[in-house]
Amino acid sequence: MNRNDEVKDMEERSDSSKTELANRIANQSRRASNAYQSLGNGAARMIRWFSTLLDKTLFNTKYPKIVSLILAVILYLVANYNSQSSLYTTTLNSSRDLTNVSVTAKYNADTFELSGLPSSADVTIVGGANAVTAAAASNGVIVADLEGLTEGTHQVNLEGEGYGDNVSLKINPSNAIITLKKKTTQQFDLSYDYINKDKMDSVYSVGTPTFSSTRVNVRASKDTLSTISFVKALIDVSGQSADFEQDALLVAYDSQGQPVNADIFPKTVHVSVPVTSPNKTVPIEVEVSGSVPDGQAIAGISMDQQTVTIYGPESVLGQIDKVVVTLNASSITKDSTIMRPITLPTGVNSSNINQITMTVTLGEASSRQIDDVPIYYRNNVNNYKASSPDNKTTTSVIVTGTEDNIAGITADDIRVYVDMKDAVAGLQDFPLEVDQPSGGLVKYTLTESTYTLNVLGVSNDDANTDEGTGVNNG
Repeated sequence: MNRNDEVKDMEERSDSSKTELANRIANQSRRASNAYQSLGNGAARMIRWFSTLLDKTLFNTKYPKIVSLILAVILYLVANYNSQSSLYTTTLNSSRDLTNVSVTAKYNADTFELSGLPSSADVTIVGGANAVTAAAASNGVIVADLEGLTEGTHQVNLEGEGYGDNVSLKINPSNAIITLKKKTTQQFDLSYDYINKDKMDSVYSVGTPTFSSTRVNVRASKDTLSTISFVKALIDVSGQSADFEQDALLVAYDSQGQPVNADIFPKTVHVSVPVTSPNKTVPIEVEVSGSVPDGQAIAGISMDQQTVTIYGPESVLGQIDKVVVTLNASSITKDSTIMRPITLPTGVNSSNINQITMTVTLGEASSRQIDDVPIYYRNNVNNYKASSPDNKTTTSVIVTGTEDNIAGITADDIRVYVDMKDAVAGLQDFPLEVDQPSGGLVKYTLTESTYTLNVLGVSNDDANTDEGTGVNNG
C-alpha cells in the first residue's frame, strides 16, 4: 500500500470515530431528557396528589376541627416567636443569694434614737452571669433612707446600694417598721469592773482606781435612759504587775447587767489603778475524815511543808488563820506517803505551793470514856435564861486513837455545846455537838445525842450572849 492509501485509510477511521462519539452523546442526551421528563412527571403527580388531599381535607366536613387546631397552632407559634426567643435568652441569666447582709440607716443619729430596724437582710441578685458575679463581689449594702422622717413609727423600704445597674435585687425583708425617738441627755455616776483578771498573775491584787471624772453624760431617748441602772468603766488588767494608768471604756447597763445601747460622753475615762501583792503565811492543818479500818488508828502525820504563803486581797487574808488539807483515813491500811492538794479558802487568789507530801503512820486503836465533860451553849442571841430540868450540866465523851495520843486528854480539852440560835421559850431538846480536835489523830464521840433545856425567857444578864455552860450560866 502506498503513502496516499495509508492517509486515506486513516481519514476514514477518524471520520468513523467522530460519528461514533456523536452517536454516544446523542444517546446520553436522550436518556437525560427522558429522566428529567420522568422526574417532572413524578413531581407533578405528587403535587396533584397533595393538592387533591389538601382539597379533600380542607373542604371535607369531617375534618374542620382538626384543620382549625393546626391553623391555630401555626398562628400561635408565629405570633409568639419573639416571646419564645426571649424565653431562650433568659435562660442565660444567673442569680446569687447573699445572706446576712448588713442593714444601715440614713438618719440624724445625734437627734433620734432608732429601733425596729433589722440588723441584716437576705439578698437575691439576678442578671447576666458576669454582672451577678461582679455585684456579689462588690461592697453592696442594704439601706433604709429615714431622712426627712419625724419622731414616731414609720414603715420604710429597704433598698440595695453599690450592686451596680446591670442587676436586679430581691430583698428579704423588703421593708421594716421603725420607730424614731428624740434623744435627751442625763448624767450618771461612774462605777467600775476589772476585766481579764484571769490574764493577770494571781499573786497581784488591784486596789481601788482613781478616776479623772466621776460623772458622765449619757444621751438616749427617755425610755432608754430610764432602763440604765449604772455606767461602768471597764478596766483591763491583762498582764499588769505594778501601778498603771489607762483610758477605760464606758458601758451603760440595765438592772439585769445587760448592756444598754446609748451614747456616752466621753466614751472613755482616764483611770489610775494601784497594784499590790498582799500575802500572808499561815499554818497547814490536816483535816481527817473517816476511820482507819482493821482496828487501827493514825499514830502520827508528818508533812514536808508546815506553812503556806497565800495571796489575795488584804480584807480576805485578815480573816484566814490556817489552810486545810483533807485526808480520808478509811482508805489507809498501812503506813503510807501521800500527796494531797492544798484547798485555798474562798477569796484567796493563789499560794506559793499547791500540794504537800505527808507521811502517815498507823498504830493499834484504843478508846476510853471521859466523864464530866461540861456542856456549853453558843449563839444565845436572844439572851434567854435556860436550865436543865434535872440540873444536868455535863456529859460523857469517848475518845479514840492510839494509846499514846489519847493518854493525856482530859475533860477540859473537850468542847461539847448546844446551839441556841433557834431557841424558843419552853422545854425543848437541843442536839449535842462536839468540836473535833485539830490534827486528826484523835476522834471524839458523844455518848448521848440530845440535851434538854427549859428556856425560861429573856435574861437581863448580857453574859448570856457569850458561850457558857447550861444551868450555871442560864
